[in-house]
Amino acid sequence: MLVQLSIRDIVLIDRLELQFDAGLSVLTGETGAGKSILLDAFALALGGRGDGSLVRHGESQGQITAVFDVATGHPARAIAAEADIDTEGDLILRRMQMADGRTRAFINDQAVSVQVLRAVGTRLVEIHGQHDDRAMIDPATHRAILDAYGGHESGVAAVRVAAAAVSQARKALDTQRARIEKARRDADYLRHAVEELEALAPSPGEEAELAARRQEMMQAEKVASELSDAQDVLAGQASPVPAISAALRRLERRTEQAPQLIEPSVRALDAVLVACDEARDALEQALRDAQFDPRELENVEERLFALRAAGRKYDVLPDELADLRARFAADVASIDAGEEELASREAALAQAEAAYRKAAQSLSAARAKTAAALDAAVAKELPPLKLERARFITHITVDEQSRDASGFDRVEFWAQTNPGTRAGPMMKVASGGELSRFMLALKVVLADRGSAPTLVFDEIDTGVGGAVADAIGQRLARLAASTQVMAVTHAPQVAARAERHFLIAKESIARESTGGEERVATRVAPLVEENRREEIARMLAGATITSEARAAAIKLLEGALARH
Repeated sequence: MLVQLSIRDIVLIDRLELQFDAGLSVLTGETGAGKSILLDAFALALGGRGDGSLVRHGESQGQITAVFDVATGHPARAIAAEADIDTEGDLILRRMQMADGRTRAFINDQAVSVQVLRAVGTRLVEIHGQHDDRAMIDPATHRAILDAYGGHESGVAAVRVAAAAVSQARKALDTQRARIEKARRDADYLRHAVEELEALAPSPGEEAELAARRQEMMQAEKVASELSDAQDVLAGQASPVPAISAALRRLERRTEQAPQLIEPSVRALDAVLVACDEARDALEQALRDAQFDPRELENVEERLFALRAAGRKYDVLPDELADLRARFAADVASIDAGEEELASREAALAQAEAAYRKAAQSLSAARAKTAAALDAAVAKELPPLKLERARFITHITVDEQSRDASGFDRVEFWAQTNPGTRAGPMMKVASGGELSRFMLALKVVLADRGSAPTLVFDEIDTGVGGAVADAIGQRLARLAASTQVMAVTHAPQVAARAERHFLIAKESIARESTGGEERVATRVAPLVEENRREEIARMLAGATITSEARAAAIKLLEGALARH
């Protein structure tokens, strides 16, 4: 619900701070005191259209801040969260209106677009009055209202799922049709490409393996001669091994004569011979490893170049040739077996459409039943509102050729204001006052069916009095039992039923505080018991408050208290 409203420099309002609570609050005051200004400012904070003329004369900008305390799972929080807004704690909607017409919007001090502000604001507050942009008269909302009243959540969900299945099946069919058509246009090219790629038989990773093997063989060819030369040094005619072996044997024969001198040399020469043997073995192994058939290099290069040429021809990487062959083969197959697949997808679409039609027809029947119940419920509320000869009509148009994710019903609230007159959309048929009372009756019926947490009624008692005004007051009080209600009213019968009463009045500002220029400001003050009786007496009597008016005011307040 709305807990605080702050307004700065909007038309006649210089500074205003209002605190609100649950239940029914009324705002009263003489004509021209600024009630409409207050609502215009509130609507601006909720995402309404900006206007530079709203800024107080002499100021560069105005500002409106509305603070809401709403449940954790409320849809308004979800919308704000989708816009990456921190929704911890209260939701604070703020709008700055510049004198040049520009506006800025904020939610919880984070800048947002006006569209986001409006999306959040419409979930938090509904404003009903005699103005087109303040009433629940948009036919686009009527189907959802009917579904909420009838509890059609499961039926709506089933239709939505069925509609998604139809969309998916139609997309699959269109894709298959496009694929077959394209394949037919490219049939000769595709068949040739498949034959060529099947003959090439590429495999993923093959290019890298061939390139590595080619590099290995080319490097081996370069080092083979060096390995052979090194082997000749150790094992060829100029090998030092025989001379070292002969020297070692001569020294061994002399060991007994001078062992201390000879044994170290013998060990060293023996180690040299062992190292030479190991080096010779390593060189022989390296030469064996370096040996390859030159034809293998030719084959590797031929295969590698063929893969790369095919990749350039088909504008893909060589590793993608295998997948390309599979796709081309599938396209060729789709030409041959396309009609069969097409028939299968056409059958799937027909099946999905049949399921959608069944779900939509079931929902349509439920809506028709709910419409009758809603009409009857609203009809019970109309006589006390001086609409006893009027009819509320939930008009449903069923067009199975015009369908969407919510079915093929078009729902619009109609009215017939008098017997014998033509029924039609409420906006076109009902007067401003009648429209407001129709909306009040509808909201009373829908009070526990997903209403916004704050409802504002703007002078819906205009042109009525006595019993009708009292009936309006009764219904506003009933609504206030389940949601926060604010009403701008001229009817004392309505004001008497409120739990909080605010008086809107104009006040002259002293010249000293305005630089010598006398200015007027709108003030809003909560009324205590005695002042409230006086205001209701003024509403009853007019400019001159009589003792009879005061007595009548006391009686109204006591009667309202007794009914509470």
